Amino acid sequence: MTTADRAAGLADTLRDSACTESSSSAILLDLVEAELGHPGILDSPQLHGDLKSQAIAPESILHIIAGNTPMAGIQSLTRGLLLGSHNFIKLPSCELPELTDFVDALPADLKKLVEMSSELPDEWLRSSKAIIVFGSDATIQHFSQCVRADQTLVAHGHRISFGIIFEDEDQSAAKRAARDASLFDQQGCLSPHVFYVAAGKNIDPPGFAAELAREMDLFNQHSPRRALSPEENAPITALRDSYKFRQSNDPGVKLWASSNSTDWTVIYEEDPLFAVSPLNRVVFVKPLPEIKQIPQQLFLVKSHLSSIAIHPFSQKHVGHVRHLGASRICPLGKAQQPSLFWHQDGRAQLSPLVTWIDFG
Repeated sequence: MTTADRAAGLADTLRDSACTESSSSAILLDLVEAELGHPGILDSPQLHGDLKSQAIAPESILHIIAGNTPMAGIQSLTRGLLLGSHNFIKLPSCELPELTDFVDALPADLKKLVEMSSELPDEWLRSSKAIIVFGSDATIQHFSQCVRADQTLVAHGHRISFGIIFEDEDQSAAKRAARDASLFDQQGCLSPHVFYVAAGKNIDPPGFAAELAREMDLFNQHSPRRALSPEENAPITALRDSYKFRQSNDPGVKLWASSNSTDWTVIYEEDPLFAVSPLNRVVFVKPLPEIKQIPQQLFLVKSHLSSIAIHPFSQKHVGHVRHLGASRICPLGKAQQPSLFWHQDGRAQLSPLVTWIDFG
């Protein structure tokens, strides 16, 4: 199969999976051109500067997929198939039905390039030319010690995201924020933990928190959160109890929570220090400090920042946050839908995997 053939086969499957808004074969070929210089450079030598070069895909890629979201697994596999490599997928113990369904929907010529297992055969680790790992810092450390000098490791470790609402003239911010905080039950690196809200003529932080709680409840009605184990429920219950007590003594703290369940939780507090959520649709709302003071509030998580979702998404507001250390700045409501072109963790995704042959 040529690169164009693989792109055409992937495009229909990607559209059906709804994992990305960018799913045409032309866009997939644009991705190859953007990262490697020419859409056909994997198939034959192409002009590359003052010589001709051909990109050589790894014969096999091992994808170690975390159990948080199917998005990362689907996009990683898409890149591997676009390159034409054979793809081994180590599924998490909880499995990912969305990823399994995606593989089942692939055309036969692409499906035969995929093997999946919840176990990790030693042969997969030995034979793979590239290893892509999604997981905790401990997981990354483990696989970094397993990789040989002739293998390529691409690691995606623990990341955290948040949102900033500067204005809300169209009164859409709460609905957008609820979507970002609820999709995938807040498990992935693109899920916001905190929303900072500016006080203005059409918005105030406590009022936004109340509206966000209403929108979280509405989202949960049409897209219920998965059932949690007692161990997963425990930190949410403990956090709620803590803030219920604080709310009774501190006017700067407010709590909204789903009734008779831990389905969603919104906590408002005036302290602007970044708060890490226990996940599963628990989100904090805080007043937005002066822009120059934001780095002080992020110091605990700055090295792990992924995305900042802002509203409205404008050049002016992008300029306010581009220095904060995140590798992605996106519109509020789109945090969970990165483009196939995105530089995950600030890095290219295709070019680190290939090697090159130069002619001339």
